[in-house]
Amino acid sequence: MNILFNSEGTPMMLECAHFFGDTAYNAMDDVRKRDILAPFDVSKLNTQHIPGTNKFVMNWGQDNLFPLKAADKIASTSVLNTGLKFLRSLTIGQGLYACEVTGVDAKGNEVLSPIEDKSIQDYLDSPMIRRYMELVSRDYFKFGNSAVQMIPSVNGDTIAALAPINAIYFRYTLPDAYGQCETCVSPYWGQPHMLPQEEVRFLYTLPNVRPDAFAHALKAQGKMKASFVYPVRDSWSNNDWYSEPIWLPAYRLGWVDIAHMVPTFLKKAYQNQITWKWHVQIPYSYWDKKYPISKYSDTNARKMDIQRDMDKIENNLCGIDNAEKPLFTNYAINEMGRIEEEWKITALDNKYKGGDNLVTSAAANSEILFALMVNPNVLGAGMPGGAYAGNQGGSNIREAFLVNIANAWIDRQCFLDPIALALDLNGMTAGARVKIRFRNTVLTTLDTGAGTQKTLS
Repeated sequence: MNILFNSEGTPMMLECAHFFGDTAYNAMDDVRKRDILAPFDVSKLNTQHIPGTNKFVMNWGQDNLFPLKAADKIASTSVLNTGLKFLRSLTIGQGLYACEVTGVDAKGNEVLSPIEDKSIQDYLDSPMIRRYMELVSRDYFKFGNSAVQMIPSVNGDTIAALAPINAIYFRYTLPDAYGQCETCVSPYWGQPHMLPQEEVRFLYTLPNVRPDAFAHALKAQGKMKASFVYPVRDSWSNNDWYSEPIWLPAYRLGWVDIAHMVPTFLKKAYQNQITWKWHVQIPYSYWDKKYPISKYSDTNARKMDIQRDMDKIENNLCGIDNAEKPLFTNYAINEMGRIEEEWKITALDNKYKGGDNLVTSAAANSEILFALMVNPNVLGAGMPGGAYAGNQGGSNIREAFLVNIANAWIDRQCFLDPIALALDLNGMTAGARVKIRFRNTVLTTLDTGAGTQKTLS
């Protein structure tokens, strides 16, 4: 029996003494494979066709504009923007540290020792890795997703650079029968015109399951000369392709809109409100006696003299230098015993009070920070009283900061996965049990003799 195999080892044709056979392709085979390996309903996916190709991308959001709209909302909401940047800075820490775990102490803490190969630490301290950490964490926290382009060397035997793709410019293609996607990169997402085919790049994307194994397979097959993508996602939302950012529930509940609208409302209110402070009533008889009409041949000259006196009165009532300054006036009683020429100066009550709006704004800020799992006290956002009151003392801030560091562990591992894979593909970890840890500056109390303490996590 003679069997003809293709390059992948699949039998294509066989010939023997009794019969001749070939491999028949059934379109339903792909569906069966998909149902077993990556079950999903294609009809329920919101997709967009790429002109000039036979490929579709899965829309990110209903109109495929989620990153653009999210970036605009973040940029216009101060507490959300600051909270996300705080998370990024806290998660990155003060850099990466290459080490080896040599044991565990009595308290369960790892005993770490530095790696003898200094090239690994030099790699972790390079501007490329620092820039990678900044960009991958930015899109991860802002949008829940980041796509890391792993750029190989010219001969394709090592990874030359890790370059996160701006989340605004990438989408994932419709999965194939095995649930495998490509990363579609284009500068035209969100533009009103169609996507030019020549401006679109499709990059091989490592699958969610064992991405390291697939990357090593690419290298073994000599296919690593082309860039490929390592997806970094926050998987909490159960979306296998476009994970949702952690702050999205606060937006859906309206807290982000409230935090955004309150300062806008206050600005308009202060611009449009009437801010009269004093009501000064001066009788006509006062001006008739001080500036008699008979003494003026020109009415405008009398008006100017009266205006000059009015300006002096205004200057005496207004301004910082005149705060709490008394004003002396005189009055006369006529033959009937009635007071005339009496000045009446009444302080006007400002009916508008902005305090309630500030409380609402502070509540919205706290709710947004709660959604980010950030204690508001760490950012000085604690309120002095009410439902959102908190102790802003040093101990409370230190404990909240330590909780944030502990919660950052899983996010940090997501950021380290592409770095660990690059080190492995470059042969830099051969024969060594290399572990990567984050440097942290932890606040301490004064009785320890130091204001800060360096730790590894």
